[in-house]
Amino acid sequence: MTFSKWIGGGLGWAFGGPIGGLLGFAVGAMLDRMGGEAEVVEQPRPRVAGSTTAGDMAMSLVVLTAALMRADGRVTQRELDHVRRFFVQQFGTAHAGELLVALRDLLKRDIAVDQVCAQIRMHMPHPLRLQLMHYLIGLAHADGQVDRAEKDLLHRMAQAMGISDKDLGSLSAMFRTADPTAAYQILEVATDASDEEVKKAYRRMAMKYHPDKVAQLGEEVQKAATEKFKKVQEAYEQIQQQRGMK
Repeated sequence: MTFSKWIGGGLGWAFGGPIGGLLGFAVGAMLDRMGGEAEVVEQPRPRVAGSTTAGDMAMSLVVLTAALMRADGRVTQRELDHVRRFFVQQFGTAHAGELLVALRDLLKRDIAVDQVCAQIRMHMPHPLRLQLMHYLIGLAHADGQVDRAEKDLLHRMAQAMGISDKDLGSLSAMFRTADPTAAYQILEVATDASDEEVKKAYRRMAMKYHPDKVAQLGEEVQKAATEKFKKVQEAYEQIQQQRGMK
């Protein structure tokens, strides 16, 4: 799929506001590095209103990825390699290459994180914001460690996007497999909760994280959402096994 069909033709509200101000340079960089081929020069049309598209999600992710990579004041080749692998895993080789071109341009620019997140909060439905946050947390864990600056920025992003501390804790716990309390945090329930409370929490979280919530963004995003959904199922099964629940 060409750039114009996946990104250029798939941008809606993200091409306005603070995100759009950053994307003008990044999209230009994409086109320049792709040789200016005729079939990839379709320009996105700014649309402030309307539903979120795959392009909106992808470009929001790239902008916030750039901010996250700069959180500790430096960007290393190792970090870029981690991001490349992460994008390939999530979006496939061709799309990952396009996103990396935009990312390299965005890394040179100052990013008004709060304004970008406010735009996302205004236009992106809550289930999609949860998926976006899950991407960012996974990216922060990609190199095996999350430093204080990254944790603080993730929390700041979550707050600005209208994601609660409980939701952030649940998403973060999905990446802490060695933590014995992680299963409970994923389900957003206390460790001393009754079996019935655990069951209710599982049903609530299964509805919140169901892949169908992001089906409109296409197979790639839905696949990532399915992995998130599996974490909820695994957390519940782990608690069931520990407690001998039926």
